[in-house]
Amino acid sequence: VQLQASGGGMVQAGGSLRLSCAASGRTFTQYTMGWFRQAPGKEREFVVGISWSGRVTDYADSVKGRFTISRDNAKNLVYLQMNSLKPEDTAVYYCATASQPYTRANMPRDFASWGQGTEVTVSS
Repeated sequence: VQLQASGGGMVQAGGSLRLSCAASGRTFTQYTMGWFRQAPGKEREFVVGISWSGRVTDYADSVKGRFTISRDNAKNLVYLQMNSLKPEDTAVYYCATASQPYTRANMPRDFASWGQGTEVTVSS
């Protein structure tokens, strides 16, 4: 699976952005998808994941209530709606595909395919 993330940009604190991740490959619908982020000087961290069906989601505590993940399996797209953004949300955001089909995943080691990243900058 090849992934292409987009939608990043600069926004003021309290603002919103919507990230998209376009996936190629016939088996997109079999895999958990995730969003991760990496701030300068920090390790890559899990933000949110969504199961292959879209029925199950996992959110990091830091984004619960502010971010919403969704997927459109007909279009091979995954979205991340980010509201009430904070300066600490500043990072490069990556979408990723779980390495195994029909499995739940929320650790970087559980993901095999990564997009190129899209940068999000939140100013105070």
